[in-house]
Amino acid sequence: MDQLNKFAPLIARLLIGGFFLLSGLGKLGDVAGFTGYLTSGGLPAFLAWPAILFEIAVGIAVIVGFQARIAALAGAAFCIAAALLYHNNLADQVQMIMFFKNFAIAGGFMMIFANGAGALAVDK
Repeated sequence: MDQLNKFAPLIARLLIGGFFLLSGLGKLGDVAGFTGYLTSGGLPAFLAWPAILFEIAVGIAVIVGFQARIAALAGAAFCIAAALLYHNNLADQVQMIMFFKNFAIAGGFMMIFANGAGALAVDK
């Protein structure tokens, strides 16, 4: 059980940070498409690149455990904003799942914020 306690924060950081990192990197393949999607939620197009770089930076920071509490808090806020702006049609089952997925990820980020990165992190 002690081994699980030691590695659980690292595993959590890899899963949540990896999701964010891959999401940001995936947007690099179609920046124009992402820009269109971003504007459909009411945000200006110039935020596309900052949003992509934000996802990549938060993903890397959480994975390696660098400023993990700050990165996790920022990631949680990003997930909640994305859910409210882009996945708010709860009558559509896919959008409802995406809405609650974003809130679940925000919850995971809040656990990192509350408990820190754990022993196996740059912050230690």
